[in-house]
Amino acid sequence: MAESEYTRFVDWEKMGELTHSSGPSQLSCTDLRDLKQFARQGLWSQNHGMRSQVYQQLIRDVPCRTVTPDADVYRDIADRIVRRRSTCSLALPDFVDGSQVPTYCLNGDGTGSVRKITVCIANQFPDISYCPVLPSIVALLLHFSKDEAECFEMVCRLLACNDPGRRLLDQTFLAYESSNMTFGDLVSKYCPRVHKLVVASSQDVLDVYSDWLRWIFGDLPLPYAARVLDVFFVEGYKVLYRVALAILKFFRKVRAHQFETSGDLKQDIHSFVQGIGNFVTSQKLLEKAFAIRLFSRKEIRLLQMANEKSLQQKGITVKQKRQNVHLAVDADNFHSDIVSSKEMRNIWSWVPERFALCQPQLLFTTSEHGCSLTRFYAQCQGNEPTLLLIKTTEGEVCGAYLSTDWAERTAGNKLSFFGTGECFVFRLKPEMERYEWVVIKHPELASAPAAPDSSQTADRLTTNSTSESQDDPSNRLSPFLATRHFNLSSKTASMFMAGSLDFILVGGGDGNALYIDADLNYGRTARCTTFDSPPLCSETFQIAVLEAWGFQDAINS
Repeated sequence: MAESEYTRFVDWEKMGELTHSSGPSQLSCTDLRDLKQFARQGLWSQNHGMRSQVYQQLIRDVPCRTVTPDADVYRDIADRIVRRRSTCSLALPDFVDGSQVPTYCLNGDGTGSVRKITVCIANQFPDISYCPVLPSIVALLLHFSKDEAECFEMVCRLLACNDPGRRLLDQTFLAYESSNMTFGDLVSKYCPRVHKLVVASSQDVLDVYSDWLRWIFGDLPLPYAARVLDVFFVEGYKVLYRVALAILKFFRKVRAHQFETSGDLKQDIHSFVQGIGNFVTSQKLLEKAFAIRLFSRKEIRLLQMANEKSLQQKGITVKQKRQNVHLAVDADNFHSDIVSSKEMRNIWSWVPERFALCQPQLLFTTSEHGCSLTRFYAQCQGNEPTLLLIKTTEGEVCGAYLSTDWAERTAGNKLSFFGTGECFVFRLKPEMERYEWVVIKHPELASAPAAPDSSQTADRLTTNSTSESQDDPSNRLSPFLATRHFNLSSKTASMFMAGSLDFILVGGGDGNALYIDADLNYGRTARCTTFDSPPLCSETFQIAVLEAWGFQDAINS
């Protein structure tokens, strides 16, 4: 595409490598698999004309509402809406929540056009209540549009998409905030080292993660943002999660070796992304993103739905001064014989975001209720999820997050397995560590007429389940699925908790599993020797205090 077509909107001298038009100038391919491969390889990243053609083709194929504003509508309403006001001084709609127009090598006329187009979009889409990313999307697409009207039409088609299985731009605060919570859940799962850094460095973990879309559409330099847009239009919203996770992985790596920190982690991430060209190429960023074995679109959509439901039940559907997630643990009203309020906040940062909104509620403690597993079940049943805390006589502190109501265990002496992959075990002392989940699959134990020998169960549990889930990736079911939640076949249910009248088993991660006997005074851990991570706690231990905590007003999703 000729430079003259951009001189109205673009500061051409700042465009750098994007001014070159190398490689093919036309693309006749329509096969989605080929387009996916071409987008990931950056086939049209060096040719404006080809990129513009591809964007037009992909956006034209987006299924939209019957009545969707087009270029002719823009030409009809633009002058009437803007009137004689200077485009550069036009106020952006409230739904962008203070987001600024990213420069993206645009000149003064270009940034004015972004404002003008955004205001016209607000006129045609009165149902949009929250969409901070919109100015960035308009600014990017303006680069690949012949005029304002064409850019307006492309953005309108993205907003008017009516395919229920295709998610493009969030347009409500509920969708936006649940996306942030979903991203926080994914970071906890796929970037545990970064998550540990954020927990240690920030008072509000979700506040840091809430900027994830801004990293991509706002902070990334134009060539990087355009590469992300290439794959986003072909593969959808999941790509954005991938890229943001990759950004965090590179941030941690660079920060550990050469990145100067300011003491403000949130700002450090923004600074890193803005200068990412000094550390990694756009191609390497995408390669890292697609190397992450992320959950399927269906599983991510289920998690998003669960987070939306939690926000709705809490009445958080519009922008408000959000409660600091860490402060969900009220230090003034919190008391435990095992952990401090600060330590409980650290644990709270590990639980799924939809439950981090809840206050901890003490359900059971051996100090008050005695050492009885039957009493433990009675106090905990009806609560989902629950948190188990254990302090040993040697001063070690460990525990488990249990995703499913203990009422689902089979009554009697028969061992039963249940739970979801959101279960995990952790330790706080001698040092803080969270262990990722491992599926428990032991049908011969579940069907046994009597409880298995307690001296052998835990050892067999982690060794067998770990090797099975690792050898066959298909067995690593989503940690967000449960049969009763989403009407799935029982054959696809994952099992992470086990309980009988004789003992409790919790499948942890990195080869760790936790066993507790019926008297709640003795426990042991078992782990697979193929893992290098430190053990949960001593192989055998005596329990000094055991507590079970619920999540006040938790919404079972």
